[in-house]
Amino acid sequence: MNFAEYVLGTGGRAGIAIVDAGGSHSYAQLRAAVAENATRLTALGLPPRTPVGIAGANSFGWVGAYLAVLASGMVAVPMANGLSPEEIGARLDWIDAGALFVAARSAARLRPHCPQLLQYAENCADPDATVHFADVADDDDAVYAFTSGTTSRARAVRHTHDNLRANTDSILGYLPLTGNERMLAALPFGYVFGASVLHTHLKVGATLVIQNDVVFPQAVVARMASEGCTGFAGVPSIFHTLLRNSTFSSRPLPDLRVIQQAGGKLAPALISELRQAQPQAEVFVMYGQTEATARLSYLPPADLDRKPGSIGKGIPGVELSVVTGEGRPVASGEVGEIWARGRSISPGYLGDLAASRRKMPDGVLHTGDLAWVDDDGYIYVVDRQEDFIKTWGFRVASQEVEAAAMQLPGLIAAAAVGVPDDAAGERVELVAVRNDQAEVTEKEVLRHCRSQLAKHMVPVAVHFVRALPLNANGKVVKTAVRELCLGLSDDLQGEGHEQ
Repeated sequence: MNFAEYVLGTGGRAGIAIVDAGGSHSYAQLRAAVAENATRLTALGLPPRTPVGIAGANSFGWVGAYLAVLASGMVAVPMANGLSPEEIGARLDWIDAGALFVAARSAARLRPHCPQLLQYAENCADPDATVHFADVADDDDAVYAFTSGTTSRARAVRHTHDNLRANTDSILGYLPLTGNERMLAALPFGYVFGASVLHTHLKVGATLVIQNDVVFPQAVVARMASEGCTGFAGVPSIFHTLLRNSTFSSRPLPDLRVIQQAGGKLAPALISELRQAQPQAEVFVMYGQTEATARLSYLPPADLDRKPGSIGKGIPGVELSVVTGEGRPVASGEVGEIWARGRSISPGYLGDLAASRRKMPDGVLHTGDLAWVDDDGYIYVVDRQEDFIKTWGFRVASQEVEAAAMQLPGLIAAAAVGVPDDAAGERVELVAVRNDQAEVTEKEVLRHCRSQLAKHMVPVAVHFVRALPLNANGKVVKTAVRELCLGLSDDLQGEGHEQ
């Protein structure tokens, strides 16, 4: 089945689908927008499975264009909103795109950089429009999703129509979502976590309230309250600012009942704060990768106290294992790599067969995340392989250093990296963001870390910055953090470096 038909249906669904800056848009209007966009796309005469880019921030128009590309049997290629026109053009050239959908206000800026430009429908009033869904095979590519590139160059991951259906079905198997939800959508729909939020809520006939501005966390809280939002999903950087730099922890949000956290490990101290901030809401901690279409595991809210720090077990339809370098299952407490099997695993990277074979040999995803398993089969991520810090002959998990630092309420965010050092091999350095009222110093952070960590894990220096380097999906870019440290670590005896 065509994935657009799977999530949108063939008609008859009532209610509001999208709320954005232009107002409220019904499911009938969304179907009309999809039909109009598909007509514009079909008129270009492109062959089936042609890649078609979609540029712009989350909006009703964006969703209508995205579903139109899928409905037409083409391959949707979301472009990160922070990319320059030149970068968008380069990606379009690389994937051999046939067209690009954009908002009217961006057309002139992007026109010189794309093959054929289409303005997506931003307001559609014809409730009787019919969407024609192209016949597709289950293994036909539906989406090319660019990886976040937090540690290496971005790649385009192939997601098939069956991948998307399997992952959406699986998520709906454990998340208690209904058509009555009002989901505050703050994650880009072009990011797999944001896409899964879009897919699941459209599938159940819920409402998505778009909130593109997350720079000011108080605006996010105010929108949750004014729109009566029942759900929210975020990556750690979003929760850091909500919990430590807004009224989220003190303002009652009685309608909020489901919170989804993924896109990286949220420190246990912040998980605890999140639950205390809105005790009426269930918190679902999840783990996933772009190569898995979205989610791979979840920890039920009932297990948060019993299994603190765990990512839980595989979601329905996904088999997770933690194995040694030789591929055998680890013993209880032994560290190994997480491998995943299931219908939602991507068939590979676009145009990179060698990398596909390394990452997904025989359909088994080698995640690159190191973890251990307890006696009950719950998985605990230690760190990304490439984020481990090798210092004085030890392997230090950057996430453990960050979790210790984040116990200090005066910090909004922290990132630990290894910096080349002649004596240690790599020395541990920490880059941190203080909240607006905090006066925490480097000495206080180091003193706290010494009380929580082994000697070889304690940072040599703490650099205070106004914001951590994030990619378009809100995830910390460790390569940029490391470069920042290299530029700030000349004097390791100072009182912290302000950037």
